[in-house]
Amino acid sequence: MTVVAISSLAMGCAAFDPESVSDSAGMTLGTGTPVPAAAETAAVGTKARDAADDPEIWADPRDPSRGAIFGTDKKAGLYVYDLAGKDLQFLPEGPLNNVDLRDGFTVNGKAQVLVGASDRARGAIGFFLLDPDSLAVTLWGRTPVQVSEPYGFCMGRSGADTIAVMVGKDGDVAQFTITDQGGKPAAQLTRTFAVGSQSEGCVVDDAAGVLYVGEEAKGIWRYSLDPATGSARTLLAGAPSEILKPDVEGLTLLREAGKTYLLASSQGDSAFAVWRVDGAEPAYAGRFSVVPGAGVDAVTGTDGLAALGGPVGAFPEGLIVVQDDSDTDGETTTGPRARQNFKLVDWRAVKAALGL
Repeated sequence: MTVVAISSLAMGCAAFDPESVSDSAGMTLGTGTPVPAAAETAAVGTKARDAADDPEIWADPRDPSRGAIFGTDKKAGLYVYDLAGKDLQFLPEGPLNNVDLRDGFTVNGKAQVLVGASDRARGAIGFFLLDPDSLAVTLWGRTPVQVSEPYGFCMGRSGADTIAVMVGKDGDVAQFTITDQGGKPAAQLTRTFAVGSQSEGCVVDDAAGVLYVGEEAKGIWRYSLDPATGSARTLLAGAPSEILKPDVEGLTLLREAGKTYLLASSQGDSAFAVWRVDGAEPAYAGRFSVVPGAGVDAVTGTDGLAALGGPVGAFPEGLIVVQDDSDTDGETTTGPRARQNFKLVDWRAVKAALGL
């Protein structure tokens, strides 16, 4: 993430943590096509620091009116919200940076939702289990990883295998196959490669066997999920450009009626870029920004984001959840933010705005 300018007083403090300062000090409202916010979560508990980071969404395939939104507080732990953004649970297992999940993972004979997060302090993947019946979330275990610093994280499937991808802060990537070994998580390393510079956001397209990685200052790269392909890649979209203003942050996919869309956070201008990626070549579809709506303030300096197509709670065609750097209206545009949270956006509003 971008480190903003700091005062000489802060520079003189040996305990200064550059990531305590908001990434987006001085940013204004986004430059994309306006889309109103629909709802929001409460602010994360860590205040006056750059804390909220990355969300993920799960809707029960048996009843999509029930499910959970996960959100990391990278200073403290993992929040669990309902599909309207109301707090359900907090797990003080931080610092956790990025979060992702896959359902249908069997542990002790029961299908669970496997949730993983990058654990920066412990140099590990932190694994959690969501019970699809009770919606209770418990820590399952931690698996050490050898990267520069656990930062970006995403999960996927390749055949019957559950895959985890850890993106080190320096752009070094490690890919694993995750299994249940005696009731605890085990990670088998299958590939390592280097992106080139600081990277974070990643997402796996299970159906296409594709891994997307965001290099913060350079753009979005497309890799095969097959470890045998090594570091071979193609550039989906470069940065800086009119589409992506560094930092390139969160990446997510949304599937709807046979179509797959890739969404990316353009943190430099508080916008989100959209491509359709189920065809032979990616097709750019436009950019949007989240503006005030339903009594919810606008999104600035966005970081992580998540999306899920189809019925999700009160959202009949899909839900997008994005990190907001400044939750409280009226805060100044300079200096560290006092509060951060996650905004909920109706996919129908994005489709209408971009003509999808």
